[in-house]
Amino acid sequence: MLMHSSQSSESEHWEFWSDIAKDFYWKSKHTGQFLDYNFDVTKGEIYIKCMEGATTNICYNVLDRNVHERKLGDKVAFYWEGNEPGDVMKVTYRELLQQVCQFANVLKSQGVKKGDRVSIYMPMVVELVVAMLACVRIGAVHSIVFAGFSAESLCDRILNSQCSLLITADGFYRGDKLINLKVIADDALQKCRDRSFPVQRCIMLKHLSKEVEAAPLVSQSPPAKRTCPDLQQEKQKDGVKKIRPVPQVPWNPEVDQCWRSLLSGASDECEPEWCDSEDPLFILYTSGSTGKPKGVLHTVSGYMLYVATTFKLVFDYQPDDVYWCTADIGWITGHSYITYGPLANGATSVLFEGLPTYPDVSRMWEIVDKYQVTKFYTAPTAIRLLMKYGSEPVQKYNRESLKVLGTVGEPINPEAWQWYYSVVGEKRCPVVDTFWQTETGGHVLTPLPAATPMKPGSATFPFFGVVPAILNESGEELEGPCEGYLVFKQPWPGVMRTVYGNHQRFETTYFKKFPGYYVSGDGCRRDKDGYYWITGRMDDMLNVSGFLPTEHTPGHLLSTAEVESALGEHAAVAEAAVVSRLHPVKGESLYCFVTLTDGVGFNRTLEAELKKQVREKIGAIATPDFIQNAPSLPKTRSGKIMRRVLRKIARNERDLGDLSTLADSSVIEQLFLNRCCGAV
Repeated sequence: MLMHSSQSSESEHWEFWSDIAKDFYWKSKHTGQFLDYNFDVTKGEIYIKCMEGATTNICYNVLDRNVHERKLGDKVAFYWEGNEPGDVMKVTYRELLQQVCQFANVLKSQGVKKGDRVSIYMPMVVELVVAMLACVRIGAVHSIVFAGFSAESLCDRILNSQCSLLITADGFYRGDKLINLKVIADDALQKCRDRSFPVQRCIMLKHLSKEVEAAPLVSQSPPAKRTCPDLQQEKQKDGVKKIRPVPQVPWNPEVDQCWRSLLSGASDECEPEWCDSEDPLFILYTSGSTGKPKGVLHTVSGYMLYVATTFKLVFDYQPDDVYWCTADIGWITGHSYITYGPLANGATSVLFEGLPTYPDVSRMWEIVDKYQVTKFYTAPTAIRLLMKYGSEPVQKYNRESLKVLGTVGEPINPEAWQWYYSVVGEKRCPVVDTFWQTETGGHVLTPLPAATPMKPGSATFPFFGVVPAILNESGEELEGPCEGYLVFKQPWPGVMRTVYGNHQRFETTYFKKFPGYYVSGDGCRRDKDGYYWITGRMDDMLNVSGFLPTEHTPGHLLSTAEVESALGEHAAVAEAAVVSRLHPVKGESLYCFVTLTDGVGFNRTLEAELKKQVREKIGAIATPDFIQNAPSLPKTRSGKIMRRVLRKIARNERDLGDLSTLADSSVIEQLFLNRCCGAV
C-alpha cells in the first residue's frame, strides 16, 4: 500500500526508493545515504541531495535501455496527431533514439556542452521531444518555453538562464489560428541583443513547410506538407477545399540554421554524457509573487526515479497501454507525464498538437477511439469546456478502450468530476485526481486507481515518501479534520533543488514562512477520513487556464504582481490591482482594477490596448477577462491594497468582512458602481 506514507519511517521511504533505483542503469553506484536534506532555514542552507556519487544519463535510461535491453525498439513511442485530422505520424523507440543521437551531435557541432543551457520554443511536435532528449544526452540543460508565451516572456527566460542557443519552428496552426513562431522568436532574440545578450545560434524546424523526403521519423507523411518556398496548406472540410497560406519565414543567415539541413549530415551514434545525480536536468519557469518568474531547477536521478514511478503506479501502467496526456510539453505536466515518465516505462503515448474543440467538439473522443487509448489524463478546464456541449459529442464514439481517467492542473469541481466519470468513463473507469506542482516534479497527493475509494474533487492521499501536514497561521500542525496551509515535512526524490541563479529566493519562497517545512503555497482541508482537499492559493497567485486560440493547457499559475506589472507599463495606468474570479470553464479568470493617470479617460479603446499590453508582455494565456476603471483602490492606512476586498467586489459580494483597517471607505461604493458589464 503506497498511501498513508506519514505512518512509515524515513528509512522505509529511502529503502523503497533504493529498490526502485535498481531498475535503472547507473554508470557508477551512489555512496552513503540515499537522500540527505535540510528543510530548516534556522539550521543553515536549504539543500536536498539524492544518491550522491551515482552517475547516469536519463536519455540512456528512457531510450537506449528500452531499445537494447528491453527489446522495445519496434514499439511505438509516440503517435503524433496534428492539428488537422489526418495529419499524423508515428515514431518507434529505435527511430526516436536515432533522431535524438543525430540531434545531440548537431548540438555538439554548435558548441553546446555539458552544463550549457538551451532554450526550446516549439509547438507540440515529435521534434520537441527529440530536442529535449538530445540536450540531456550531452548533459546540457533544457529550458522549454511554452509556445503561447510572448517575445518578452521568451526573452526574459533566455536572459535569466543565459541560454547559448535557441531551438524553434517556423510556425504552427492551433485550430484555425496561425502562430508565427519564428517571428516571435526573432523578436525575442532582438530584445536579447538590445539587453546586451546576443544569442549566437537559432535552429529552426520547418514544421509548416517540412520537406517530405527529409523526414526519416515520419511513418506516414502528413498530406499538408509540401516542399515549396511559398507553400500553401490544403485542408478538406465538408468536401470543400480550403487553402491556408504559410507565412514567409524571416531568416538571419548569421544566426539561423535549418534543423533538417543540420540533421542530414549528423551521425546517429552519440555516446551519452554520464552525469552526477545532482547535476541539473532542466529549468522550467513558473510565476512568482514578485512578478519575476522563477526558474525551477530539477536534477537528474531523483526526478527520473520519481516521474517513472508515479507514472507507473498512479496510471496503473501496463505494457499494452496507449496513454494520452493532453497537456503541452511547455508545462511541467508535459515534461513529467508526456516525456520522461512514460518513456522511462517504455510506454506508447499520443502526442497531440491541436485543440479539443477543433475541427469539432468530438475531436478528443475520436482520437481515443482511433488509437484505442487506455489511460487518459486531462485538465478540469477541458472537462468543463466540453461539458457545455452535452453528452452527445462524447457518445458518438464508444471509448471502450478507456480504463483510467486522470485530472491535473487545478482542483476539479464535483459537477465536472461526475460528468467525467459518468459520461466519459461510463462509471467504469476510476478517476485519479492528482495534486502536484512544477516544484514537486511529480504527483504528491493522488489516489491510486481501483485501490483508493474515490471522493469527487479530493486529491486523496500522499504518494509514498511524501509526508504532508496542515499548519495554522502560527505554524502549528493541525490534527484530524482541519484547514490551513499545506506543507511537506521531508523531501521526495523529485522535488526541485533550487531557483536557478537565486538560491536565496528558493529559501525565502518555500522555507522561510514555516522553518522545517516545504511550503506549497496552497491551502488545504483534511476531512474526517484523512482525505486532502486543495482549497486554492494562499498568496496572491491565480490559477488561470483555458482553451485559447493559441493553447490548450491545465492551470497555469500567474502572480498578481506579474499581470499588474504588465498593466503598469502602459502610460495611461498609474496603478493596477489584479484578482481572480471564478469562471465556469477556466476555473479562475483575471479581473483587473486600473487607476488611470490624471486627464486620461477610460474607454473601450484603452481597454483593448491594456489587454494587448498584457498579451505582449506575458502571453495570450494572461489576457484579462475584465478591466475595471478604479479611480481609487481600497488600501490600509499603511498603503497595502486590500485584495480580499477587491475579490469580493469582482464577485459582486457585499459581505466585505472587517474594514476597520481601510483608510478610505468611500472608494468601496464607487468600485461597485463601476463593475464591468457581464461580471456576475
